[in-house]
Amino acid sequence: MLFSLLVRLVDAYSMIIFIYVMMSWLPNTQSGVIGDVYRALGKLCDPYLDLFRKLIPPLGGMVDVTPIIALLVLQFGVRLLAWLI
Repeated sequence: MLFSLLVRLVDAYSMIIFIYVMMSWLPNTQSGVIGDVYRALGKLCDPYLDLFRKLIPPLGGMVDVTPIIALLVLQFGVRLLAWLI
């Protein structure tokens, strides 16, 4: 029961990170409603993503792979926990 709630929360947070990353590709994320949503998602996602940004520099100076690594760690972590329980 508690574990299924944890899995759902991790899946929801993963989806929030995915949406945040996709929104970063939009040209006008600085103003209006889209900008407000983007900043709100940033407050949720950036503390977790910053953990990985400290360890992994952008590839070629521009490509940030930290969201991919962060999502993999999140998903594999909860699956490992499921396997151990």
